[in-house]
Order: sequence, then C-alpha cells, then structure tokens
Amino acid sequence: MDYSRRNELDQLYRNYAKPLYYYLYKLSGSAPLAEDLTQETFVRATVLLSSYKQEDVRAWLFKVARNAYLDEWRKRKRRKWVPFAEYLFAKNEMISPYGLPEEEAVKEEEKEDLLQLLSYLPEHYRTILYLREYESFSYEEIQEALDLNANQVKVTLHRARKRLSQLADKKGWRVDYDRME
Repeated sequence: MDYSRRNELDQLYRNYAKPLYYYLYKLSGSAPLAEDLTQETFVRATVLLSSYKQEDVRAWLFKVARNAYLDEWRKRKRRKWVPFAEYLFAKNEMISPYGLPEEEAVKEEEKEDLLQLLSYLPEHYRTILYLREYESFSYEEIQEALDLNANQVKVTLHRARKRLSQLADKKGWRVDYDRME
C-alpha cells in the first residue's frame, strides 16, 4: 500500500472509528463484538479502498460496517446463536454533571425505554432510524449506505417511525425524536 493510501486510511480511522463503533454497538448490543466489527470494517475498507468510487465516505463506511454486522449475524444465526437480547441497547452509564438529578433520571429512563423499543424493531428499521436520528444522515447518505432509492428511504423511514410509535403506544409511552441521542 502506498503512502498516500495509508495516510488516507489513517485519516478515515481517526474520523470515523468512534461513530462506527457506537453504530455497531447499537446494532449488536455487545461492546466486544462492536470493537471486533469496527476493526473488521476497517480491514474491509482497506481491501475495498481501491474500488472506492469517491462516494460520500461516511455513508460508504457505514455501509461497510452494516455489511460486516450482517455477515456476523448470519454466521451466528447459522450456528443457532441467540442474540444478546437482554443486553441489546444496554444502558449508558455516563451521567451528566449538569442539571437536576431527578431530570437526569427521567431523561435516562425515557432513553432506556426508547432503546428497549428499538430493540424490538427489525434490523433494517433500527438501522435507518439510527442513521437518521442518531447520526443525522441526510436522505442521500442513507440511500448510499443502505443501497436504497429516494422513495425507499422515505417509505422505510416512515414505516420504521410508525412501527416505533405503535410499540410506544402499546406501552403507554411517547416517542420524541428530538430526544434521541
């Protein structure tokens, strides 16, 4: 690998390793698996860098990460592996030093409720909601990352939000997309 390609890959790693890790953690529910999949994403990116067509790099890397996750999921499913259901979207232990403890506790509970609801959604709904609401992907970036056309992105995102709202209604909760973090 020549110096410029290595430098380019180093820069991609510095810019995107952390967001990719969080994305893979949200999908898998396992920190060690998310670390492994993040590394696998960059291994694949290194191999695929020569075929990279100067698309939006962020969307491309999330696409590579999603494919790594799906490959791992399929491999484990073939072995009759049961996903980390009880650990999916585990609670984030970091608490803000600002604000009232009661408010923080309510926010944390709402966040846990939302993450629990997300865990009940099919993977493609979780992914599209995560990319749009957590990573603030544009519709065009989602199109590229998920290999969908513009209408498919809009329809799938609408259906994912509707399904999430239906699940929330059954629990007596309300989904606030502005509070997704």
